[in-house]
Amino acid sequence: MRLQGRAAVVTGAAHGIGRAICVELAREGASVWACDVLARELEETRRTVEAVAAGACRIAELDVRDSEAVTALVARIEATAGRIDALVNSAGGVAGQTMRPIEQVTDDDWQVIFAINLNGAFHFMRAAAPIMKRAGRGAIVNISSGAGRSYSLTGIQAYASAKAGLIGFTRQTARELGAHGIRVNCVAPGFVRSNPASERQWETMGAAGQRRLLDSIALGRLGLPEEIARAVIFFLSDDAAYVTGQTISVDGGHWMLG
Repeated sequence: MRLQGRAAVVTGAAHGIGRAICVELAREGASVWACDVLARELEETRRTVEAVAAGACRIAELDVRDSEAVTALVARIEATAGRIDALVNSAGGVAGQTMRPIEQVTDDDWQVIFAINLNGAFHFMRAAAPIMKRAGRGAIVNISSGAGRSYSLTGIQAYASAKAGLIGFTRQTARELGAHGIRVNCVAPGFVRSNPASERQWETMGAAGQRRLLDSIALGRLGLPEEIARAVIFFLSDDAAYVTGQTISVDGGHWMLG
């Protein structure tokens, strides 16, 4: 078990990729604090993780946009677990939006997507960094998207921009925190049918759009949440002890083909 005895925090843990990350963390021996704004789905995450490793998961209903709530939760985790070894900023999404021409995008449309996808990661990293600094070590993984390296299949301008910002945030904080033994890396998933929003997007594509997407992926298939999670585990583990500031695309070769 590569993460035996470590304490990990995962945001966006209510379903899909975030839930899969929690499961893989528990499988590798970590204790997990799973955070999300969706209470019912978060409880299902707890049950799923506990089926793999009894007692390995605690949950916290939380909106990552609320910086005071994030600070309070991180302090509670430190008081309870005595440490935070790993942080995964997986919270994100398009906040129910669909593509509209740029001239129709409101300030609120833009800001809510940045608040969830980028500000939330900032809130958690700001709160957790002092704890990791005191320990002299830590590992952070931010979940970006293929949209952050190229363009968004959703067509939503703010989503692509926020996910690109998360990659830049990863590099900058890796540079800053490296001297304290803290590594910061990023995973950019391709299209994964992992939550209600991605299922709706898949259905909206129709048969022809689905075929075009699959044809644009070198491996010819969609990814699975657990495949994204395994890349996260690599970055969090000592296997990546000399890796920081990096973004890996887990997309079956979609970014490579453009």
